[in-house]
Formats: sequence, C-alpha cells, structure tokens
Amino acid sequence: MNTIKLISEQIVPFKIVCIGRNYIEHIRELGNEVPDNMVIFVKPNSSLSTQLRSVIDEPIHYEGEICFMIKQGKLNAVGFGLDLTKRGLQSRLKEKKLPWERAKAFDGAACFSEFVPIGDTPIESLSLQLEINGTETQRGGYPLMIHKPEDILQEISSFMTLNDGDIIMTGTPKGVGVIKPQDRFNGKILSAGITLVSQAWVAQ
Repeated sequence: MNTIKLISEQIVPFKIVCIGRNYIEHIRELGNEVPDNMVIFVKPNSSLSTQLRSVIDEPIHYEGEICFMIKQGKLNAVGFGLDLTKRGLQSRLKEKKLPWERAKAFDGAACFSEFVPIGDTPIESLSLQLEINGTETQRGGYPLMIHKPEDILQEISSFMTLNDGDIIMTGTPKGVGVIKPQDRFNGKILSAGITLVSQAWVAQ
C-alpha cells in the first residue's frame, strides 16, 4: 500500500475522494456546465505516486488542489495535491457518457505534498498556489470554492465511510494544462498568505 507523510508519520490512505467542478473559472475554461449537485469521484490507493509523469499512454494534465486528510471523521491535516488526468481519454469517455476512472484513477494519477495538522488554522484562510518553471499558473482557495470543505465532508460522509488517513481533494481553480517533460512544479498551501507546506516535483 502507498503511504503519505504526515509530518514525521507515514499514513496509508485507503482512498482519495475528489470533488470536480468546484471553481467557476475552471468550469468555464473546460467548457463544462455548472453542475446541480456536487461532482464526486474516487481514486484508489494505487493511484498515489511520488513521481510526476508527463506521459502515461497519452499526455497528462495537471490540476492543483487543496487537500485534506481525515482523522476520526474530521478534516485533520492539509496538503497540496496534483489531480492528474488523461484529458483526451476523459473527453472521449464523457462523450460516450461513460465513467471517468480510466482517465482519473490510473497508477500515478495523484501526487501530494506532506500533510500538516490544521490545528487552529481557520479553514476559510486556506489557499493554494502552483508555479511551473517559476511562473504562477494556478491560484485559488476557500472564497472561490462553490462547495466549502466542511460541506464537502458532510456530503461525502452521508453515503461513504471515510477512514483515518483518507484524503479529500477539493477541486482545482483555473489554469490547468499539459505537463511537459522536465517541467519544474512547486505547489504551496497558504493560510492568510503564509506558507504552511510546499512540495516540488520535476516532471519525467
């Protein structure tokens, strides 16, 4: 089983529960409709990777996200995550009204920073920043989310058990794109502008 680092502790997430279409500008950049209900999909533990790959059968697209680790049914820790997508395959599946798993749940489809305990950090103060090759490509956070983290947790918990160590990915702001070989990624989670945790990757 793949693990995630919580400060100095290794945690095994059983699953990663993802929220799609949670930022209006991202919905618009992909030409999608604003959904009536929360869009929820799942990545398995096997999708976790420490390596960021640019091609897995086809070019891979990145989506930077604020992510939460669960403990005792609560949002316990926060980290930066990359939801990786086979966008071409996803588009073909959507056209046929088929599920997205082949485009979202493949091996290597999720990369994360270390997670840090939330403690007294106000959830509403959280934001993310993603730089690629030194240029900011994504920025977003709590105020721009359609569904707030507390509401996401409540909705998921209404039909699915969240185990300790499971991760919730809260959706991506505008600025998604294709990963190119040797791209240098630097993702950050901030609270009121102060960096809580960051992670760098070089795309392979």
